[in-house]
Amino acid sequence: MSDTTAVPAAALDLEAWTCPAPLRDRPRVVMGHGGGGALSAELVQQIFAPAYGGEVLAQMGDAAVVALGGARLAFSTDSYVVRPLFFPGGSIGDLAVNGTVNDLAMSGARAAYLSCGFILEEGVELDVVTRVSEALGAAARTAGVQVATGDTKVVEAGHGDGIFINTAGIGLVPAGVDLRPQRVVPGDVVIVSGAVGVHGVAIMSVREGLEFGVEIESDCAALGGLVDAMLAVTPDLHVLRDPTRGGLAAALNEIAGASGAGVVIRERAVPVPPAVANACAVLGLDPLYIANEGKLVAFVPREHADAVLEAMRAHPLGADSVIIGEAVAEHPGMVVTRTGLGGTRVVDLPIGEQLPRIC
Repeated sequence: MSDTTAVPAAALDLEAWTCPAPLRDRPRVVMGHGGGGALSAELVQQIFAPAYGGEVLAQMGDAAVVALGGARLAFSTDSYVVRPLFFPGGSIGDLAVNGTVNDLAMSGARAAYLSCGFILEEGVELDVVTRVSEALGAAARTAGVQVATGDTKVVEAGHGDGIFINTAGIGLVPAGVDLRPQRVVPGDVVIVSGAVGVHGVAIMSVREGLEFGVEIESDCAALGGLVDAMLAVTPDLHVLRDPTRGGLAAALNEIAGASGAGVVIRERAVPVPPAVANACAVLGLDPLYIANEGKLVAFVPREHADAVLEAMRAHPLGADSVIIGEAVAEHPGMVVTRTGLGGTRVVDLPIGEQLPRIC
């Protein structure tokens, strides 16, 4: 038997306790509302969508596709609050460009112009602002997009976290491209463009000072070129998503829920790097739920799957692409995985977020 020491109830600081899975009926905002899971969906569906309305908003995609002046435009916006500002493989400046470019790419659009809004906390070093701005500009040039307009605000010391950034972007959607989850049908092949969980673990390792034997770098990258290569094979891709907050699990659940199809993936087929797998094992995390910033998941008609996969593997950002599953008629709206032991488990939409402030 092991010795245990009882702690008097009076000595427990109950005010300091936190709930890892925030309760849904809380009357105030909790961190999980920004995690890309069920709490985020409820915030949008119960508060924002009823207040705004409109058919365009009802698309609920990574970007809205709108008709304007005879052209089809994709339009998206995102805000970045990552901590720390610099991490292995990137910075908040890289995220601010690549995240919005990728949201546009998931609708098939090549980003053309970005807006950029900086919210600076009083006291942040101007050298840090310069480094972030230079990283943002370099990322924009690499992605082939122009920063066309912007804004700057400063908040009092203690009312921010150094630097927050918002970017919005627009791009043209090519004729014949129609990427949305409602097009998914049973038989579609599910492809992921590479290893999952890398970005979230990279952020966590530097934030918490953890070491896993090797340095884990974020996969932060702009995916417009990879999507172009896929569309060059066929414009008849059904849906694309970049599995950021909530990870691959959240992306698959959103697609399944919107399409009404079931999704089956093979656990052993999902590419998880050993360093990410080891970190998750030590910390009790599931790599399916950890954010990515340079990967996409595609639902492709079976007759085009081999050719699309070949094109993805020929691109530097898709060299490790692999088929991980398929859409099925069974268990509509639900995602399940076949485990390495031959069993099956449900992959739910996460409530909140395993790792907050990662993008």
